[in-house]
Amino acid sequence: MTLKRNLFLAGAIVAASAGLARAEMAATAVNDLTIHAGPGTQYPAVGVAPRGSETFLDGCVEDSRWCRIDANGVRGWVYAEYLQMDQGGETVIVQEHRADLGVPVVTYETTASVPGPADPAPGDELIGPVGSPETIAPPETVTTYVQTNPGETVQLGGDVVVGAQVPGDVTFQEIPDYQYRYVRINDRPVLVDPSSRRIVYVYQ
Repeated sequence: MTLKRNLFLAGAIVAASAGLARAEMAATAVNDLTIHAGPGTQYPAVGVAPRGSETFLDGCVEDSRWCRIDANGVRGWVYAEYLQMDQGGETVIVQEHRADLGVPVVTYETTASVPGPADPAPGDELIGPVGSPETIAPPETVTTYVQTNPGETVQLGGDVVVGAQVPGDVTFQEIPDYQYRYVRINDRPVLVDPSSRRIVYVYQ
């Protein structure tokens, strides 16, 4: 049995007008910025915008320093005080000039639920990978267990690769006497670290 979900491509542009609006909100990273999946450090990191890199600003949460950006196809949330934009030939910090710059006000709830350029709906897409993920070599007993317990397949968007983070509503299968968990994603068996929900091994 396959569990089907609606899939959205993060960062997709569905209309030319949307692309023009994004171009007007070009911003530069002042420092190396950790991009989070939501407006807060409690949300997992989904990537990094290196210092000096150009990003596209979707908007900022009202009365908050969190803004949502797209940096090289990675969409997520960063601090507004670490973004700068051009204002009449002068470089200014976004947090200090949001009203003057005309930065749109967004909320996590609305941006997480609309199609097209918005984030995929929760549970629909793999997040990551981040950095250089650690790889493992599962023992033969684990491989045998995976082969003899196929389980259901969960369909997700994104790449099924080591280091990718599995959405929080996906249930993992326990493996006897083993620290990692097992799940089939897009009909590919993978091992997952249950604490970080990141893929540590993909069976070919």
